[in-house]
Amino acid sequence: MKKIGILTSGGDCQALNATMRGVAKGLFYNLDKVEIYGFLEGYKGLMYGNYKKMTEKDFSGVLTRGGTILGTSRQPFKQMRVIENGFDKVKAMKDTYKKLGLDCLVVLGGNGSLKTANLLSEEGLNVIGLPKTIDNDIWGTDMTFGFQSAVEIATNAIDCIHTTAESHGRVFVVELMGHKVGWVTLHAGIAGGADVILIPEIPYDIKVIAKKLKEREKAGKSFSIIAVAEGAIAKETAELPKKERKEKLAKSIYPSAAYEIAAQITEMTGQEVRVTVPGHTQRGGSPCPYDRVLSSRLGAMGAKLIQEEDYGKLVVVRNDDVVAIPLSESAGKLKYVNPKDDIVESARMIGISFGDK
Repeated sequence: MKKIGILTSGGDCQALNATMRGVAKGLFYNLDKVEIYGFLEGYKGLMYGNYKKMTEKDFSGVLTRGGTILGTSRQPFKQMRVIENGFDKVKAMKDTYKKLGLDCLVVLGGNGSLKTANLLSEEGLNVIGLPKTIDNDIWGTDMTFGFQSAVEIATNAIDCIHTTAESHGRVFVVELMGHKVGWVTLHAGIAGGADVILIPEIPYDIKVIAKKLKEREKAGKSFSIIAVAEGAIAKETAELPKKERKEKLAKSIYPSAAYEIAAQITEMTGQEVRVTVPGHTQRGGSPCPYDRVLSSRLGAMGAKLIQEEDYGKLVVVRNDDVVAIPLSESAGKLKYVNPKDDIVESARMIGISFGDK
């Protein structure tokens, strides 16, 4: 008998259910006896013993369903070892694991969630991690599930903006998700034909952006599309010490980078500018076909690791092969866009500006 716990932690995304389904089907199909306990609302469920015993039926019909059937919550890693009102979170999670007699805990999560997964592994629990995030920023894997679905939605948003931008001869700033990394904005910007792409890894100069827009206007192009990541940052701000940078951003009169950039463009060029923020639509809806396949593969590998009792691992994609690496190898690391990556250079070659030169 194998007893497996499973939880989804952090921000939701489209293929969480598909990945859980992959794990469950891999276990039910290959093991004679298995029990799966789903913890509700992520690590919170593990802390407070809030769970439900799941059957094969629970995983039927969820391949195309977005969100997570278990619910999720954000539990910051830096607070995990902080004892609040006498409540020891780590001890509580370990106690729940032991009370149920689990053989393994499967964690579907992003960077923070996987850091906690690694913490629990170091505390002696058997843990398997599966890389979830629309940001595609988990170190050690070429791809995370949820990313391609988010890119598809973000690209569609840019596609829809094109027609109204062209009709009215406007500049549109489309703000996409990505506080620290710009993978979604980079891919969606290229796929959607954006003229300017601004990501956290490449600080921008507003004068360079204004020059690009004026050049397009002189060339008879009546509209422009700027794809901006949430975490896009101006060069002068990026050069400040961390504390001063945070203080400056906190004092901004604008709700986000996109609105500041839009105001500056209007002032510098006189062009009519509009801002569009797709927001959480990028996390919603059904997973795209790519993510359904990827999730099935990742989930199946998770089930295989459990059968082989090969714990303390993170399932990853490398060169289109699904393999496993130690959780400790990835925990606490982010996969940033390298400004010298081929995809960035290719975008520059076809005339896309990153606002830096």
